Formats: sequence, C-alpha cells, structure tokens
Amino acid sequence: MKPKKIPMRMCLGCNEMKPKKELIRVVKSPEGEISLDFTGKKSGRGAYICRSAECFEKAKKARRFEKSFSCRIDESIYRVMADELEKNG
Repeated sequence: MKPKKIPMRMCLGCNEMKPKKELIRVVKSPEGEISLDFTGKKSGRGAYICRSAECFEKAKKARRFEKSFSCRIDESIYRVMADELEKNG
C-alpha cells in the first residue's frame, strides 16, 4: 500500500512549505469578503499563513495578501483577522 500523500502549502509570511493542516487559510469569498478560515472549507480563493502572529505581520507588511487576492485590503479587515488569529491561533 502506498503512503498517503500530504498536501503542502506555502506560508505567505515565512515562505516555507508546510503541511496544509498546520496552516490557517485566509479566504476571499466570491462576494469579495476576506476572512480567516480555520476549517479550510469556505468557498473562494485561498492563501495560507502559519499560526503565528509574526508570519501574519510579515505577510501584511509585504502586501502578500493583496497580491494573492489581486485587491486592496482595508486596515480594519487586517485588525479583525489579527484578533481572530490571536483568539483561535
């Protein structure tokens, strides 16, 4: 029997490839709403970050979320995502 393949994703903060289950998905819904997706099942375009606030800040500072979603992200959305990450991460 073949060993099960583990899906790998790249963190936008540290640019390291890690197993998908270790990362948090940031999703842009079809309506354009951006939020954290801890289940990984919301529909929309996804990007991944580590569970650390440090990686979130790096990705935010380098505007990597904006590049991957091809849109401008308001500071208030970043604050809401940072609070969610602090509570659940």
